[in-house]
Formats: sequence, structure tokens, C-alpha cells
Amino acid sequence: MMDSLESGGGRRVLPPDFCHTACDMSMEKDPRSGFAPQSWQYKALSKYYCSCPGWSDARTQFQEFIAKYVQPGSKILELGAGPGSPTSRFLATLGEVTGLDIDPDVKKNPYCHKPIVYDGLNIPCESESFDAVVASYVAEHIEHPLEVCREIHRVLRSGHVYIFRTPNLWHYVSLVAKLTPMWFHRLVSNRLRCLPATAHEPWATYYRMNTRRACRRILTNAGFRISEIRCIETLPSYGVSCRLMFYPLMAWERFLNSTPLLEGLRVNILCAAVADKSRH
Repeated sequence: MMDSLESGGGRRVLPPDFCHTACDMSMEKDPRSGFAPQSWQYKALSKYYCSCPGWSDARTQFQEFIAKYVQPGSKILELGAGPGSPTSRFLATLGEVTGLDIDPDVKKNPYCHKPIVYDGLNIPCESESFDAVVASYVAEHIEHPLEVCREIHRVLRSGHVYIFRTPNLWHYVSLVAKLTPMWFHRLVSNRLRCLPATAHEPWATYYRMNTRRACRRILTNAGFRISEIRCIETLPSYGVSCRLMFYPLMAWERFLNSTPLLEGLRVNILCAAVADKSRH
């Protein structure tokens, strides 16, 4: 059964898996899919994003990033797999997915060959048992990132890769999230993104591995070699609830994407790091 609500003067119908995770508005193949054609959101997203030559949504960019490093037939560990997401679905096309999460709902993930509930720190898998570890919007929720990265290094086969995306601390969304209390996140986060009432409330965040410098430092100390790290800026998902927010935030997105000099302020970090077993 689908939830619905009134938004911007047009009736908005939300499919069951719409905006499943924290940043899924920017992950949608077609970000207009949750809005009625007569709504201002649908028209604005059509005009300024979906119809623009060369525009690519964040989900596609992340999947292309994964495909560069993960070979078909790989044995994959998805960190923070949850009950199912576009990332889980994509990984299942590349190989056998083991889903790892602190939330028992991971057992409901239809794309995981083997779901595992763990304590958030110690990965209950054998050493050197995976060809790839992938995480989508998980690093910001990890309280002890160095210890977790060492565990990821342990379960990866030598020369294989840990791939993740995470919010960049220097982006306005992450800065506001870091500087405000958790009760504020619960109050406004889902509302600003126009998520349904059934959406999971925001998880606690620590932002201890959410700059490129922090990623390099922690991954290097855990035994990884950085293969690629970059930042991307996508459509302003936190602005779709209000025109007065959408257009200024869209202007900021355009500004950040206008020059490589501003890459360090873009919303998401994409990183691929290779497990260098020769150092251990």
C-alpha cells in the first residue's frame, strides 16, 4: 500500500521503496518519481536536472564507481545493508552479497545471500573472505572508524577493495547535522526531504571519517592504499520541501560544480581503497 501526501499543490504519491536511505532523494534514477507532474518540484527537477545533457544522478555515479573496481562474480560484503536498498540491489547483480548491519532488519534484505547482525565493531567473518566491501552512507554513523576499517581490511583478500560513499563534513548539510542535537535531526531531517511518515528516523552520526583528509589518514593507518577519492555534488534534496530553499540551494550546487577548486565542499565523498596486506 502506498503512502500519499499533499506537496506543493500537487498530490505526491510515494512508492514503497522511495527515498529508502538517508540521501535517497539524490539517489533516485528519476528524482521526479515521487512528485505529481503538476507540482512545482516535478517541473523544477525536470527543467534544471533531468532534461540537462550529461546530468547524472548520485545513485548512477556511485554504481559506476563501484563497477570500476568490483568484478562480476565477486564475493561482496555490504556494510550497513539494512532491509534493502538500491545499492544492495545493484551489488546483487555483481556477485554474492553478505549483508552486515547492527539492525536486525537486515534479515529482511532480499538481495543478501547471507544477512548478519553484528555489534557495529567486530565483523563475524573469516579473514580474507571477501573480494569487495561496499558501504553507502555508513561511515558517518561509525563511532570508531579506525577499528572498523581494520576489521574491513582483515576480511578483504589482499589487493581487493573497500568502496564507500559518505557525506562530506564540509558541505552545509553535514555541518548543520554535526552542530545540531539529535532531537533536531529527528524533528526536521525527514520533513525537509519530504520522506513519508513511515521512513526510519535518522541514525546517530559522528562524522569522524567525513573529510578526504580523515579518510586518507584512517584508511592508511588501517593498512589500505587509496586508489581513488573524490567529491561530487548532486541536486539539492534538502530543498524539495520549499521553493524558497530549493532555488538558493540549486544555485549553490551550480557554484560548487563550476570549478574543480571547490570540489572539497561538495556533498558526497566517493572512495576506493585497496587492502595492502604486505604492510601487515
